[in-house]
Amino acid sequence: MERPALRLGRSTELVPRRQPPNLPTKPPGQCRAFTISCMPRKPKTVFFDVGNTLLFPNRQIIYAPLHERKLFPSQQQLHSIERRTKQEFDALQQSGKADHSFWYLFYTHLLEELGAPDEALRDQLVAATRISANWGEVRPGTREALERIGKRYRIGVISNADGKIATVLERSNIADCFLTITDSGLVGHEKPHPAIFHAALREMQASPDDSLYVGDVYSVDYLGATGIGMQATLFDVSGAYRENGLPRVESLEELEERLGVAAIQPPSGGRI
Repeated sequence: MERPALRLGRSTELVPRRQPPNLPTKPPGQCRAFTISCMPRKPKTVFFDVGNTLLFPNRQIIYAPLHERKLFPSQQQLHSIERRTKQEFDALQQSGKADHSFWYLFYTHLLEELGAPDEALRDQLVAATRISANWGEVRPGTREALERIGKRYRIGVISNADGKIATVLERSNIADCFLTITDSGLVGHEKPHPAIFHAALREMQASPDDSLYVGDVYSVDYLGATGIGMQATLFDVSGAYRENGLPRVESLEELEERLGVAAIQPPSGGRI
C-alpha cells in the first residue's frame, strides 16, 4: 500500500493522530462485521488502495535475488511475516518512531526467517518492491468485481506510488474501472497525510462523510482515511487484523457482499 511506496508503499510521513496509539482488541459493540447496516453512513463513493488490495507483487521478478540463492519462501511464511510486520509497523508509525519503511522491516524479518540476513540483499529487495511496475499480479475476478461495485458506487484509487500507478493499472486492464486515480508521486504527499485524501476527494467531488476507503495497513490506510472523516475498512488477506475487531474483508467478493452488491447470475435459459 511506506510500505513507502511501492513504492505502492507505506509511508513514514507522520502526521498527528487523534486515535489512541494501540490497535483495538475487542469488537466495536455489536457490529463486529463490516456491513452496510453497521456503517454509520451509507457511502456513495469507494476509494481503493492498490498494493496488496487490487494488485499484488510479481514475486518472480521481485524475489529473483532470493531464487538465485536457492531461497524460496512459502506463502505461509510470507503471510506470517506480513502479519508480524504490520503489527510492528503500526506501533512504530503511531508512536512517531517509524524510521524505516514497511518493506525494510518486512525483508529484514523475512531474511532472518530464511536464515540469510544480508543488508545488501535486503536493500535490493526493498528497491525492487518500490517499483510500481513490479506490482502486476491481478487476482481472478478483480475486474468483474470492480465493475459490479462501480455500478452501485463511484469508485477511485488513492495510492502511495511513484507517479506511474495509472500506467500500471492500465497494463493490468482495470484503470478504466475508476473515475479518478490519485497517486502520491504526483500529489506530493503519501498516506497517511491528509493532503492526499483531500486531493482525491476534490478530484472526485466527494465529501469525506459519503466516502469509504479500502486499504491494507491500519496506521497508513485506516487511520489516514478516518482521520479526515472518511469511513474505512481493511483489506486483510494475511489476517493481520483478524483479532482486533476492526472492519475488514479478505477479498473483493467479500467486500461486494458487505457493500450489498450482489452478482446477478442469469437463469439457466440465459435470460435475466
